[in-house]
Amino acid sequence: MTPLIKCEHLNFFYDRHQAVRDVSFTVHDGDYLCIVGENGSGKSTLLKGLLGLIAPSSGSVSFNGIKHTQMGYLPQQTHVQKDFPASVFEVVLSGCLNSKGMNPFYSRKFKQRAYENMEKLRIEKLAKMSYRDLSGGQQQRALLARALCATDKLLLLDEPASGLDPIVTSEFLRIIDELNKEHGVNIIMISHDILSAIKYAGVILHMDTSAKFYGPVQEYKETSLFKRMIGGAEND
Repeated sequence: MTPLIKCEHLNFFYDRHQAVRDVSFTVHDGDYLCIVGENGSGKSTLLKGLLGLIAPSSGSVSFNGIKHTQMGYLPQQTHVQKDFPASVFEVVLSGCLNSKGMNPFYSRKFKQRAYENMEKLRIEKLAKMSYRDLSGGQQQRALLARALCATDKLLLLDEPASGLDPIVTSEFLRIIDELNKEHGVNIIMISHDILSAIKYAGVILHMDTSAKFYGPVQEYKETSLFKRMIGGAEND
């Protein structure tokens, strides 16, 4: 089977510092890949490289049947994002921007896509509310629905549950899993929550500038890397 994404010997530098060293992996249709590792291990740099936001110093990324414009991206949330002066529907609909081309207006098709994605994220009743008045969990659902408007193929998520309380986090991660299992959306997600990563993902990429592990979750759970990480999680 030809992979959706194939990365070979990727190297990225950030402010003259090598953030990613000789990383290779593939993403196949149906995958749920979690990228884990300590802070500063190159996870976010790698994700930006996949999006084409930064170019590798060497190595290659090849795509099969998908373009950069067909990827949905949910970055780590900032204070600016939390204060969008727009309705929830407008925020979600803006995810169709790349698809509508030069047309200054959103067609009925795009508006329907926005409503359908709000329904998937269980926020359709919030459509007319101001985005800035939502709770943190509701805002993340709106931003995820926005990312879905850009794609039905691949979501790239950078610690999407960061800052959310445990109950909200649990429900949010279940929705992401549902998008993968029931709606066929491929997931590449950076996660600092190792327990959630092994619960939902099928494949793990453990980063420490280089790839310390890449493979199925069940194999990862047998490694000393996982045992060290889980020891830290259990002691938090």
